[in-house]
Amino acid sequence: MMLPTIVSVPTVADEIGPRYPGAIYQNVDGRFEVLALITDPAEAARLLRRDSARWAVIVRDTLRADGQPFPVGSVWTTEDYLLRPGRPPYAPAA
Repeated sequence: MMLPTIVSVPTVADEIGPRYPGAIYQNVDGRFEVLALITDPAEAARLLRRDSARWAVIVRDTLRADGQPFPVGSVWTTEDYLLRPGRPPYAPAA
């Protein structure tokens, strides 16, 4: 008898990775500063023009002098490198 294979489904936090506001990360597409993290699915879907969106990150390419902010919805992968950590959206209570 074969046992079923258990597949772990990435969470929203896994997909976003360490891309909190203020973070800078780099990949083959450029070096990006995270300006905002959108976790409201309706707002993310509107920004990305994709009904299935659960979140979006507003970034600016820091390698381009004319870099304008734009939304991305690509998941964090091993191809992404964190250069500067950002601030998590919720700070623990003192």
